[in-house]
Amino acid sequence: MAGFEIDKLDCIPPRSNALLVGHEAAEAEFLASVESGQLHHAWLICGPRGIGKATLAYRMARYLLARSSAAQAEVSPGLFGDDLPDAGISAGSLSLDPGHPVFRRIAAGGHSDFLAVERSVDEHTKKRRNEIVVGDVRAIASFLSMTPGEGDWRVVIIDAADEMNGNAASAVLKVLEEPPPQALILLVAHHPGRLLPTVRSRCRSLVLQPLQDPFLMDLLTRYAPDVSADDLARLMALADGSIGQALVFARNGGLEIYDAATELLAHLPKLDIRALHKLGDKLARDRSGEEFRTLGMILLRWLADSAKSEVKSRAATAPWAELWSEMNGLFRKAESVNLDRKQIILNAFLAIQTVAQNGRI
Repeated sequence: MAGFEIDKLDCIPPRSNALLVGHEAAEAEFLASVESGQLHHAWLICGPRGIGKATLAYRMARYLLARSSAAQAEVSPGLFGDDLPDAGISAGSLSLDPGHPVFRRIAAGGHSDFLAVERSVDEHTKKRRNEIVVGDVRAIASFLSMTPGEGDWRVVIIDAADEMNGNAASAVLKVLEEPPPQALILLVAHHPGRLLPTVRSRCRSLVLQPLQDPFLMDLLTRYAPDVSADDLARLMALADGSIGQALVFARNGGLEIYDAATELLAHLPKLDIRALHKLGDKLARDRSGEEFRTLGMILLRWLADSAKSEVKSRAATAPWAELWSEMNGLFRKAESVNLDRKQIILNAFLAIQTVAQNGRI
């Protein structure tokens, strides 16, 4: 169970990130499919947030487009099954040199055979929507119907596909049902169960697992080199195999916010109102919203753990799961419209207290 807690890591956007560790088996599966000459037209890349799903999708896209353009230019005798040209493409790997023209143009959003679909910015609120709407996906069909401009393939990434609303999902389904030739659609999904079954059934799945500790440690020391040894150990324990989650805690006072929140939760059903207001005031002053998002991640994580305990105890009702769903929607809504952040924080803790007072803690 996860939701609002992690979106994109601004420090390492997938479109310009050349590094991926811990998912060699998934890379090998896609590479084998390319080299077989029978590449499936749609791939569903699933797994927890913050483990590298979108980064893998971009590696897949760059690799295919680089091979395609190399073959078109007759640098290589063919797209499938031949030796790779020495043009920044690594043999037996999806890795592409960051200096490669395909890498640079995708990173800049300027490759004519590549389309990325994400949640758009609402022109009224000037904030990113909390779902992918039909207007965001409308361009896919026309884009894929055009002749590739630089090679043999066109590639679309939908990130994240489980954020599509019903109309958007239906529009994408039509493309999946009748895919154009030489078209590849990569769907990134944190919660594949939220997708239409008919969408899932038309995709080949790659299920990524949480990162193992050695990979997580390597990435943490790379992206958060100033973290102390004690904090590094705490981050490893809190990460749940997600470098994204670890970096949220490592930055913007994440560990301090975690300590303050868990101290409040530790004494339920009692609630220190003075400490709660202090926390709310502090996070409301943060104009970036990063501290507010971090608290949202912490509370949803705590609620998810409580909901899992309900399932294990076979409780007749599931108030923690219901509250998780309510709070997930509230924190996501706060990202797209201007809501009073402090009031959301107060309401969230008071709602948790109410459930705890009913004997569900």
